[in-house]
Amino acid sequence: MKITTDNIDDFATGATVLGTGGGGDPYIGKLMAQQAIEEHGPVDLIDPRDVPDDALVIPSAMLGAPTVMVEKMPKGTEALAAFEALETHLGQEAYATMSIEAGGLNSTVPIAVAAALGLPLVDADGMGRAFPEVQMVTLTMGGVSATPMSIADEKGNSLLVNTVSNEYAEAFARVTSIEMGGACMIGTYALSGAEVREHAILDSMSLAHDIGEAIRTAKHRSQDPVEAVLDLTDGYELFAGKITDVERRTEGGFAVGEATLDGIDDCEGRTFALDFQNENLVARDSERGVVASTPDLITVVDAETGDPVTTERLAYGHRVRVIGMPCSPKWRTEEGLDLVGPAYFDYSIDYEPIETLQQPRHD
Repeated sequence: MKITTDNIDDFATGATVLGTGGGGDPYIGKLMAQQAIEEHGPVDLIDPRDVPDDALVIPSAMLGAPTVMVEKMPKGTEALAAFEALETHLGQEAYATMSIEAGGLNSTVPIAVAAALGLPLVDADGMGRAFPEVQMVTLTMGGVSATPMSIADEKGNSLLVNTVSNEYAEAFARVTSIEMGGACMIGTYALSGAEVREHAILDSMSLAHDIGEAIRTAKHRSQDPVEAVLDLTDGYELFAGKITDVERRTEGGFAVGEATLDGIDDCEGRTFALDFQNENLVARDSERGVVASTPDLITVVDAETGDPVTTERLAYGHRVRVIGMPCSPKWRTEEGLDLVGPAYFDYSIDYEPIETLQQPRHD
């Protein structure tokens, strides 16, 4: 498949659905990708099974608080600077780039990098969704190091980080992103084709395209776009409501907060609470209690259009629907839950798969 200016909207929309509220503003990333494709030509989306075992793949990403990216527009050169700095340091020419997460901006930045450098994009990512911290990738469970990591900002500053663990990579990179104004671009998790196949989430970019295409097609046919997404992802509609309050702050390099909804339609008379740290983490219904939690995907979409709403765009009065989708089985292992389960974020709840939580409860 080729990524072109004709289908970039589908990729951006679908990736934002998978991004669970995080991954950065999709509009900014889409513009970056569109401009790069217009200047340099389409990008080949390649099957990870076709990447040579010893080929070098360098993921490209934004790191920081999504709220900052709404006002701090990328210059456009920092992602390339970070990518090329890491490539030079490794002393090997990259075969391809890859998304580190399925999220709005972070699924389209690699498209821009691929177009500008004439590289293909691997149809895979490190999460199958978005998570707030560097070490929160399935690659960590596979023993792939986040460093050496290159970091660059729009002012021309750049540095290379080497750490003894991916957790330390998160700590140092987060402090650096704050000093760079709250957001920066990185090249990280350089890995081989064999490691991509063994440890990454495969076919996630083509899934993002299919989700975006399904939303667009459903709207064109006056059908329900949310149902189209749920069919593709084996998901569930968790709630329909109007946002009545949003408590949001930028804290420690993250967008942290809670949104409260009053029910509409079939959910009238109930309330709903959504906790987030860049990404949506836990969803609670006033009658049913916890209805979904990390690492399963929780996404807010516009009640009418089905377009995804990121956490920095949640606003009072917005009528939305909240959907939940099962995560990759890799995250449901003991090691996966240690990295991204509710306990990591200090929630005193046990993880239950969304499929279990959505079954009828009998008192």
